[in-house]
Amino acid sequence: MEDLFRSYWWLLFPLAWFVSSGFSSFLNYRRQKDTLKLIQAYAEKGQEPPAALLKVLDRPIDADTEMFSGGNAAGSGRPGDGSWFSVVLFGVMAAGFAYASWSDIYGAGDAFLIVSFVLGALCLASLVSALRSGGRGRRD
Repeated sequence: MEDLFRSYWWLLFPLAWFVSSGFSSFLNYRRQKDTLKLIQAYAEKGQEPPAALLKVLDRPIDADTEMFSGGNAAGSGRPGDGSWFSVVLFGVMAAGFAYASWSDIYGAGDAFLIVSFVLGALCLASLVSALRSGGRGRRD
């Protein structure tokens, strides 16, 4: 059993991401549900709900878009936008794993090479996404 944890320690990171994403999605669901209850209460009283309450429903329900877009669900393509963050993140990680492959750390050069190719592909996909969303951001 100890060897299992020694060999697969890295699985803790994807599992932690999975749990935190699930919890974040649950919180976003609760936020939307509570907002709809408040709007329903206003409707039953025959009153107009405040604009700030309606604006809560405009926010994206998925955590990734909300976390990386800086509050702009359309993705404006500006520096600091989630697309550019992803380009830099995946690029740096691809370079790090390429170096690990080149130096054959832990004798797992081939595995690191595969990971660096996958991260490089994600970097390129993020770059294309960032360039395509160039100036079509939402104007508030």
